[in-house]
Amino acid sequence: MTYPISFRRKVLSVREKENLLIAQVAQRFCVGVASVMRWIKTPDPRTTRNKPATKIDMEMLAQDVKNYPDAYQSSAPNGWASVPKASITL
Repeated sequence: MTYPISFRRKVLSVREKENLLIAQVAQRFCVGVASVMRWIKTPDPRTTRNKPATKIDMEMLAQDVKNYPDAYQSSAPNGWASVPKASITL
C-alpha cells in the first residue's frame, strides 16, 4: 500500500512544526519508522520498480490462457512445470 502524498507531507510538516523525533511522529500517525525515514529522503512515491521484468514467453502464456481459460496456477499444464510458481505473474 502506498500512502498518499498529502498524508506524507502532513506527517513531515507535523514533525517539523512540533520538532518531533522520527519514532514519535511514526507512532503518532501509526506508520513505520522506516516509512517516515524514507519520506524524509524522498517524499514522492516511486512510480517504477528497481527490478527487471520477469521473463515469460508471452506467446506460450497466451496459448495457455486460450487452451485452459479456467485453470488455476496450481493445475498448470506440463509446459509450465519448469517455471517456478513465483515467477508466473501477470
